[in-house]
Amino acid sequence: MDKTNLVEVEPVRFENGEPMLIAGLGQRYNGETSKAIPARWQRFAPDIGHIAHQIGEVTYGVMHNGDAKGSFDYVCGVQVSEFAGLPKDFIQLRLAAQRYAVFAHRDHISTIQRTVASIWKKWLPESKYKAADAPSFERYGPEFDPRTGNGGLEVWIPLKS
Repeated sequence: MDKTNLVEVEPVRFENGEPMLIAGLGQRYNGETSKAIPARWQRFAPDIGHIAHQIGEVTYGVMHNGDAKGSFDYVCGVQVSEFAGLPKDFIQLRLAAQRYAVFAHRDHISTIQRTVASIWKKWLPESKYKAADAPSFERYGPEFDPRTGNGGLEVWIPLKS
C-alpha cells in the first residue's frame, strides 16, 4: 500500500493481554486473496453463540504465521475455555500472555486495511516500539454490527518486551 493511502490512527492504548484459546474458521491469505476474508466471516457467523465452551460474544480476527512474501493465516473465531467438542474444520489457537498496542478503528469495516497499514507503516516505525513475533488480532465487541459493518473494532498489535 502506498503511503498516500495511510490515515491518522487514534491515540494508542497499551494492554497486557491474558492467555486465550481461540477457535474458529481459518485459511491462508495474501494481499490479493485477503479480499475473501469477509466471505469467511459470513461462513463463520451462524456458528457464533453455538460453539462448545464459547466465552462471551466478542469475536476475533486473528492473523498469525506470516511470511516474508506477505502471506498469513487468518482465523475468524471466538474465545473458548477449552477445545473439546469443536467441529472438525475449526482451527484451534493458543494466544500467550502478551503486551499489546491497541488501536480503535471507528470507520466502516471496508476501510480496515487502511488502518492496519497505517499502524504497520507509519505508527510503528515512528514509535519507540517493535512488534513481537506473535499473532495480532482484530477484536469485535458488542458495538460492532456485522450486518452493517459499522460500530467500530480494535486492532491489537503484539509488542516486544
